[in-house]
Amino acid sequence: MLPTQTEIEIPLLKALTQLGGSAKPKQIYPLMTAAFPGITPDDLAETLLHGEKKWHNRIQWTRQRLIEAGQMESGGWGLWRITDKGRARLSGSNGGANAPTAPSFLELYEKYESDFREQLLGRLLALKPPDFERFARRVLMSYGFVEVTVTAISKDGGIDGHGRLTLGLATLSAAFQCKRWQGSVGRPEVDKFRGAIQGDFEQGVFFATSDFTREAREASLKKGAAPIILLNGESIVRLMIEKGIGVSRTALFAYSDELDDLIEGD
Repeated sequence: MLPTQTEIEIPLLKALTQLGGSAKPKQIYPLMTAAFPGITPDDLAETLLHGEKKWHNRIQWTRQRLIEAGQMESGGWGLWRITDKGRARLSGSNGGANAPTAPSFLELYEKYESDFREQLLGRLLALKPPDFERFARRVLMSYGFVEVTVTAISKDGGIDGHGRLTLGLATLSAAFQCKRWQGSVGRPEVDKFRGAIQGDFEQGVFFATSDFTREAREASLKKGAAPIILLNGESIVRLMIEKGIGVSRTALFAYSDELDDLIEGD
């Protein structure tokens, strides 16, 4: 997960100091990435709707906050510059200069989104088993599955439902299972599910409100056996938001000043 703007502020000021007090964004971005070892390649590859890298956008928003706080300024010709107030914050002097700036709109929105995702997951955990199975059916249908049927609970034999997915000229038969668990799902559950579908279905989809152990993930793909797609709670919530499954969305827009990058490009 990318660091918040508040977490970025001090490293950004330090990067500018390391670069002599002013630098271009392309010089700053690598130092900022190195300052947060927990950032993954997937984090770095994540983009916004208009194609800009989310990580670069997050740094730009932090720069804007620091400019508003008087700790950074535009150096002209695409340069970012630390101010005396910014240096004072790094040294811990100048009274309250060491305090972080107020949360930005973007940070407040991210906090809201995180809380909303947690709320959705709580709602899934609270569903009764038949309702969760019907929910899983709707998720599969949103991805193109047809004739998705929920199996009667007393006769499911380890299979909660099944359906078909058309891929070009081929049709793939798949079964699914649902677990409203709080503890991680282990390999034995994945193996049992595969045993239940082997010979009758070409693929399995395992829904779990919690997560899967490393052993379960490794067992989900086995040579010569039906592959099992594992969807943990985080993945399910992401699909709900992306596909609008039980979720409605209102568009909000956030803007960042990229004038310096435009100038630098010339």
